Amino acid sequence: MTEQKVRWGILATGGIAATFAADLVDLPDAEVVAVASRSPEPAKAFAERFGIPRAYGDWESLAADEEVDVVYVATPHTAHRAAAGLMLRAGRNVLCEKPFTLNAREAAELVALARDGGRFLMEAMWMYCHPMVRRLKALVDDGAVGEVRSVQADFGLTGPFPSSHRLRDPALGGGALLDLGVYPVSFTQLLLGEPADVVAQATLSEEGVDLQTGALLSWDNGALASVHCSIVGGTATSASITGSAGRIDIPYGFFFPDRFVLHRDGRDAEEFTADPADGPRDSLKHEAAEVMRALRAGETESPLVPLEGTLAVMRTLDAIRDRVGVRYPGEVR
Repeated sequence: MTEQKVRWGILATGGIAATFAADLVDLPDAEVVAVASRSPEPAKAFAERFGIPRAYGDWESLAADEEVDVVYVATPHTAHRAAAGLMLRAGRNVLCEKPFTLNAREAAELVALARDGGRFLMEAMWMYCHPMVRRLKALVDDGAVGEVRSVQADFGLTGPFPSSHRLRDPALGGGALLDLGVYPVSFTQLLLGEPADVVAQATLSEEGVDLQTGALLSWDNGALASVHCSIVGGTATSASITGSAGRIDIPYGFFFPDRFVLHRDGRDAEEFTADPADGPRDSLKHEAAEVMRALRAGETESPLVPLEGTLAVMRTLDAIRDRVGVRYPGEVR
C-alpha cells in the first residue's frame, strides 16, 4: 500500500457520504472503488455521480470486496455497530462516522473486533485532524495558556425540526446530544481528557429525545467545562479555553476554525489564521489523509483520533444521557 493508491469503499449514500467522496478528489493518492447501500438504485446513482466503478445493493458485497483497502461507514449512527462490525469481521479497515456508535458498550464491541482482527479503526472525528485544531492543541500542550482551568463550547441549530425528522426520532438515536453535542464534548476531552464527574440538564421532546442539553464536566484537578447543544436554537458554535496564564478564543466554528485568538497575560492578543494551502475549512480530506497515512505506516489506530479517546467520549455521552433521562428503543447498555 506504500506505492499504490488507497482504495476506498463507501457504505451509505447520504449527504455526508457525498461530501466525503467529493473531498477525496483533493487527495491524488486516494480513489473510491466501490459504494454500497441497502438497495441497488441509490448505490448505482451514487456511483454514476462520482465515477465509482462498483456499486452494491447490499452491505455484504462491499465487505467481501478484497480490492477495498478501507471502508468509510456513513450510515446513521444507529447502524454503525452493525455496519462497521460487518466490515471489520470481513477483514476491512474502517473509518466510522461520529457519533461512533449509539453508546459506549457498542463502541467497545467495535474496538475489540478491530483489535482482535488487527484491523485499522478510527472514528471520523474530522475536528481532531483539522489543521487549525491541531495547531491550537499544540499551543495548549506547549503551555501557551498555562494549566487549562476551564473550557466552554457550544453547537446549536436553529430548527425547528418536525417530529418526523431523524433528529427527533428516538429509533434513529435522535436528539441534539449525539448529533451535535459530540463536538463540544470531544473538543473538551481533546484538551482535558475524560471528566471525573458529569452534571447535566436537558429539554426533552414529546418523543423523548433531547431538544437541547447543557452539561458541566469536572476533573479531579479542579478544571471545569461547560458544553451546550441544541436543535431549537442556532448558537455561536464558539469555544474558549482559559488557563492559568492566558486564554484562546474561537469566535465561530470551533470544530473547523479558520481563525482563533490567543490572549496571554501582559502581551498583545495574537491571531492565528488558516493556511490557504490547507483548502476549504470544512473539508473532510484531512481525516482521510490521516487514515491513509496510518494504513501506509501499518498502524491499526490513529494517534490523532485514538480509540481510547473515542471510548472516553462515548462514556461521557452515556453519562449525560443518564442524567437527563434519554434512552433509545431496544438499547442495551
